[in-house]
Amino acid sequence: MNIPENLRYTKDHEWIKLLEDGSTALVGITDFAQSELGDIVFVELKAAGTVLKEHEVFGTVEAVKTVADLFAPVSGELLAVNPQLESAEIVNEDPYEKGWLVKLKVADPAAVQGLLDAAAYRQLIGE
Repeated sequence: MNIPENLRYTKDHEWIKLLEDGSTALVGITDFAQSELGDIVFVELKAAGTVLKEHEVFGTVEAVKTVADLFAPVSGELLAVNPQLESAEIVNEDPYEKGWLVKLKVADPAAVQGLLDAAAYRQLIGE
């Protein structure tokens, strides 16, 4: 299972990566989540400009087996949706790089540090 050390994780299996400016972040689902869901065939996300509160649903992923809600790891404004998601398979193939879901303007960058680190996430999923 791929669990990059440089990311933070939620108990709902989203990851977040603060970018160099320190207040913008990329958000996606973990390798564990996409493997549990099965082949992801469709991703539906809220539009850029949407203001989200921590744990608020910002979209869904549809897999062959099920549909799952996506939860904001922290509060912020949705800046952009990954344009490469027209082909949802990219989330299955590369959930941490090309398969990111949204770009978020983080309301409180310190909140990201309160999320699970890689070791805590491994423990959560029993790795």
